[in-house]
Amino acid sequence: MEAIRVIPCLDMKDGRVVKGVHFIDLVDAADPVEAARAYSEGGADEIAFLDITATVEKRRTMFDVLKRVAAVVDVPLTVGGGIKSCDDIEQALKSGASCVSISSAAYRTPDMVRDAVKEFGSDRIMVAIDADKNKSLSSLREVYIDGGRTATGKDAVEFAGEMADIGVGQILPTSKATDGTKDGYDLELTRSIADATGLPIIASGGAGKLEHFYEAVVEGHAQAVLAASVFHFGTLTIRQVKKYLRQRDIPVNL
Repeated sequence: MEAIRVIPCLDMKDGRVVKGVHFIDLVDAADPVEAARAYSEGGADEIAFLDITATVEKRRTMFDVLKRVAAVVDVPLTVGGGIKSCDDIEQALKSGASCVSISSAAYRTPDMVRDAVKEFGSDRIMVAIDADKNKSLSSLREVYIDGGRTATGKDAVEFAGEMADIGVGQILPTSKATDGTKDGYDLELTRSIADATGLPIIASGGAGKLEHFYEAVVEGHAQAVLAASVFHFGTLTIRQVKKYLRQRDIPVNL
């Protein structure tokens, strides 16, 4: 097993880091530059910078803020939100991103994702899948777009398989049902996508205690664990998570 990556997530709105529950009820959490610097120095393997309202507000990612964040970190930076074209991806990479996460546009314009993989390479392209429970679908999980606001009727695992066939490098599934609850990741969603695609999967949405990170790897088959609330509000530190995982024989880079 390769070293499991621990990734703090900066959900961005109006230039600030925010955090909500079930994608709503957002509260202010931090200044992005200060938070990114602290996480970079605190042992993060990489940092996610997700402009969560860019698509709904019909604008591009806050590249100016991204540049300021990139200037203070020395770990890989994954950027998402409002990415609709290869031009957007190129701008994100020039602004300091190591990898670009595509969500709503991946569903609406999969050919753009295919073009992006060809132009920039699989390791630079991630697809983020927001999902919620739907008993009528075979995986019981439905793809949502527009920051989790719009149901698509598309089976989340099926969609992940389509993105894997296109050639994306990794997938970031986030469960609306568990997001911000601190009750644990949606292990069924994470595991189903991991097993169906064979791609590196980043568990996201619901971490609240140390055991949840272990469960994401062992039961959810994730290669990385992403969290926000527990890090932003001081419940846990990145090094605490890594130490716990190592104690339970999960490889991490300390």
